Amino acid sequence: MSHTPHELHEEFPEFDARIAELKASDAHFARLADEYHQINRAVHRAETSVDPVGEMTEVDMRKKRGALKDEIYRMLSA
Repeated sequence: MSHTPHELHEEFPEFDARIAELKASDAHFARLADEYHQINRAVHRAETSVDPVGEMTEVDMRKKRGALKDEIYRMLSA
C-alpha cells in the first residue's frame, strides 16, 4: 500500500500537455479526470487514516481508481 497520491500528471508525465488539452476540449475526458481526482483523493485519505474506511471499501475504491486510470490512459494514448 502506497501513501503517495497518484495524480494524473505524476502517473502520466509524458502526457502532461495532452491531459491539459483533453480537459479543455473533451467533456467526457474532463469528467473522467474529475472522477479520477475525487476517488484518488478518497483513497489517499483512507490510506493515511484521515478518513478511515473498511478494508473492502478501500479495495473497491482502488479498483475504481484503476479502472478510471485505464480508461484515461486509453484516451491519452489514442
